Amino acid sequence: MANRLFSKFLDFIEKYGNKLPDHVMLFVIIAGIILLCSAVFAALGTSAVNPATDEEIFVVNLLNGEGLIMILTQLVPNFTSFPPLGIVLVVMLGVGLAESTGLISALMKTTIMNTPKKLILPVIVLVAMLGNAAADAAMVVLPPIVAMIFIALGRHPIAGLAAAYASVAGGFSANLILSMLDPLVAGFTQTGAQILDPNYVANPAMNYYFLAISCFVLVPVAVLVTTKIVEPRLGSYTGETEKIEEVTKSEKRGLLWAGISIAVLTVIVLFLTIPQDALLRDAETGSLTVSPFMTGLVPLMMVFFLVPALVYGLVTKVLKSSKDVADHLAKAMSGMGMYIVIAFVAAQMIAFFNWSNLGPIVAIKGADLLQALGLTGLPLLLGFIIVAALINLMVASASAKWAILAPVFVPMFMIVGYSPAFTQLAYRIGDSITNPITPMLAYFAIALTFAKKYDPKIGIGTFMASLLPYSIAFAIVWIILFAAWYFLGLPLGPGEFIHLNN
Repeated sequence: MANRLFSKFLDFIEKYGNKLPDHVMLFVIIAGIILLCSAVFAALGTSAVNPATDEEIFVVNLLNGEGLIMILTQLVPNFTSFPPLGIVLVVMLGVGLAESTGLISALMKTTIMNTPKKLILPVIVLVAMLGNAAADAAMVVLPPIVAMIFIALGRHPIAGLAAAYASVAGGFSANLILSMLDPLVAGFTQTGAQILDPNYVANPAMNYYFLAISCFVLVPVAVLVTTKIVEPRLGSYTGETEKIEEVTKSEKRGLLWAGISIAVLTVIVLFLTIPQDALLRDAETGSLTVSPFMTGLVPLMMVFFLVPALVYGLVTKVLKSSKDVADHLAKAMSGMGMYIVIAFVAAQMIAFFNWSNLGPIVAIKGADLLQALGLTGLPLLLGFIIVAALINLMVASASAKWAILAPVFVPMFMIVGYSPAFTQLAYRIGDSITNPITPMLAYFAIALTFAKKYDPKIGIGTFMASLLPYSIAFAIVWIILFAAWYFLGLPLGPGEFIHLNN
């Protein structure tokens, strides 16, 4: 009964979601709604007080003279400075060449032939979750590669794409590796905690134990959702498939030398990162978490695809001259036209939303609502997770939301006895679970663009119905794990506990 009801719910999402306009026009419509709302709520004098600065924030009217001038003069900078634009195009230079020369295809054939099929999907999901240490780049690199792996396995490529995207985005806080996000959010947690305790110092690894365990817990959940819900709904793939053939001697030789090139690159990167005074560490603190290495992950990822692709192409004689290299690079980028159109429209929509101040005002009002409900204990914390998840549908930036919410909730929960680490953990769960389905995360549109390669007619509804089960499943499992941690009183990270008096 429950399965039928859930299936009907997804059918509803798919049916009416597919009635929405094309995703490019949908972004245009949303941008228009944002402009209209900015004018209406500005006329009503809508505002909120930022708890971090005590500054009153007002909605900015973008349809008056000043707003129209800003839209006109910032249209091009909005596009050229749109972070996903550079990330995607730079990474795709390397990934595209690796695909064009046949390196990825040969690697997939070797992997598929030597890995038990039952382990391929769990490994993919685990790699995707670990890949969120590379932040946004993983959302660009992994989904199209996993889609190709699924085709080679005779499975639906969009199911593979959805599994990879949802695992990176929905499991954004689950990892075995500390990423640049950890010290970033810890900084805002420290600021919030120092409102009550000026001597409080935040530990970037304050949630590490919970998030590391989450990584292993969420992997089988993502596998189950993919095999039991997403793939059956998508049915059999009727597009072009790639027959798995034996790897030729030339391909084996190419893979060998490509592997050697990766090993050499790895040694170079280790030399530049491992020593305490290494070039890619922070010059002042010696930190690797916040360092040129983390900032330069995108170009490093491009290099780690580009160099092996060049080596493979030269060894297999796919690349015989510099002209061949240029032709293959052009071929690799030729399919990015639709993405560039989407990036242009999405950049304007997100800029309008940021300029209007609607995002922070919604976040502050949501926080006020939660405080007004008068909840206590675990229900209060679960309510906070839900509020963070809902706000994430409108404000995708994890740091931007936490900059606003931390000064409200960290001291509020400290007063009732909860540690800043536990409050931050609740926020990170809420911030992650709706990541796969929020259209305000620009990579949603990118993933949909990749999906159209395999099904040109796929609509937002079908794609959303493939991602929503992951969000729901992750939310259920994460909340159960959170509640278990709460009742058992387990440590959250090194020296960090749920209650202040531990």
